[in-house]
Amino acid sequence: MSSNIRIDKTCQFCGKSFTAKTTVTQFCSDMCAKRSYKKRKRDGKILNAIDREKQQTPFNPIVKQKEFLSVEDTCQLIGASRWTIYRLIADNKLTAAKIGSRTIIKRSEIDKLFSI
Repeated sequence: MSSNIRIDKTCQFCGKSFTAKTTVTQFCSDMCAKRSYKKRKRDGKILNAIDREKQQTPFNPIVKQKEFLSVEDTCQLIGASRWTIYRLIADNKLTAAKIGSRTIIKRSEIDKLFSI
């Protein structure tokens, strides 16, 4: 059963006018529908990235004053990942001490790492 409905509409993506055969049609062609979908997805990813950036904890200035740093504090201080810090410890380029399950790094060791 086909419908005889014909509605003049404007495409939501490109702005051209077209004749729609249903009341819910938004786009003049399949290509405009696909491009609109991709634009929505792209905009969603950008908003996601902005939200994630806002949620990240900013640099804590107290970290610069501490004498003994945790691995997380060291990551913030030198801008490296946690695995990079553990790799430096494993390669004996950075000396660390274990207190229970916690790894502590002396501030002077970090300074020595960068004095070449």
